[in-house]
Amino acid sequence: MSKAQFLRQAVKRMSQQGAGLHPFSYAIWYEYVSGINRDLQIALDARLTTEGKLDDPAACALYYKHVADLDAKTALRIGDSVGDLVGQVADSATHAGDQASHYSDSLERWSATLQHPANAKEAQPPGLAEILRGTRDMQKAISDLQERLENSSREAQELRHEVARAREEALVDGLTGLANRRGFDLALTACLQQDLPSGHGPCLLMIDLDRFKRLNDTHGHLFGDKVLAGVGEMLRANVKGKDTAARFGGEEFAVILPRTPRGGAVGLAEALRALVAASRIRTSGSKQLLIGNITVSIGIADYVAGESAAEFIARADQALYAAKGEGRNRVNLAPRPQAEVVNK
Repeated sequence: MSKAQFLRQAVKRMSQQGAGLHPFSYAIWYEYVSGINRDLQIALDARLTTEGKLDDPAACALYYKHVADLDAKTALRIGDSVGDLVGQVADSATHAGDQASHYSDSLERWSATLQHPANAKEAQPPGLAEILRGTRDMQKAISDLQERLENSSREAQELRHEVARAREEALVDGLTGLANRRGFDLALTACLQQDLPSGHGPCLLMIDLDRFKRLNDTHGHLFGDKVLAGVGEMLRANVKGKDTAARFGGEEFAVILPRTPRGGAVGLAEALRALVAASRIRTSGSKQLLIGNITVSIGIADYVAGESAAEFIARADQALYAAKGEGRNRVNLAPRPQAEVVNK
C-alpha cells in the first residue's frame, strides 16, 4: 500500500472518531493504519473495543504513551508521505482547473451561437432564455471553482514547502545550527556508499571541547552554550561544499570529509584547532569578560574499505581520546588497521 493510501485511510479513521482532527489524532491513525507501531495498534484496538470511539483525552493519552517518542526516521517518513499526498492534490487541482477552463470556453462559444444564429429569421427555440441563464450560471460556477482550485493548489505547494523545511529542521541541532546526530548518521551512510579510489577519502574528524565541564562550573551553563554555539559557527564557516559538520552529542562535534585524503584532513583539523585556541568568547551578565584558553582535541580516521560506520567512528574516537591523553589541544591521526595474515 502506498503512502498516500495510508494517509487517506488515516484521515478516514480520524473523521469517524469523537476526537478533533488535530495533529495528535493524525499521528495516531497514520501509525495505526501503516502498521509501523504494533504497541499502539494493540492499545488502540483495546480502546475501541471498550469505548467505541476515541475522544480527545484518549487520543492525547495514546499519543504521549505510544507516539511522542517516535524516532527521527519515522518522523521523516511521515513527512515524506504528507509531501507525496500534497503533491498529488496540487497536480489534481491544476488538472481540474484546466478542464474547467476548457469547458467554460465551450459554453461561451455555444452561448454566442444561440444568441446570434446564422439565419436571423429562425425562431428562437423554446426555453432558450432559460438555457442561457443556466449557461451563465454554469460559467460563474466554473469560474468560482477555478479560483478555489488555484487557491488550493497554491496552499498545497506552500504546505509541501513547509514539509520540506520541517524535514530539514529535523536534522539540524538547534543550538549550533550544524547537523544533529541523526543528520550526521544519514550523511555518513551516504558518504560510505560512494565509490572512491583508495587514499582519496573519506576521512572523519571527531572534535571534543577540552575541560568543558570546568568551563560550565566556572562560568555557568549559559556561557557553555555560547562556547558550543561559537564552535558551531567556526565549523560552519570552514566546512563547505559536500563536507558535513555536525554536533555529535554534548560537547563533541564531527566533520565528514567525503573526498579529502589523510593529509588534507590533518591540515583542516590543525586549522580548526588553532582557530578555536585563538578565540575569545564574552561572558554574559553585568561583568562581561572575554574568556580565552578554550581548546579542542581532534581525532582523525581515514576510511578503510570494508569497515562499518561504527568501526570508522570508533577509530576516529580512539584517536580523539589519544589526543586528550597526550595533553589536549592537539590533533591525532588514527593508525590504519593492519591486514590480517592468513597462515596456510
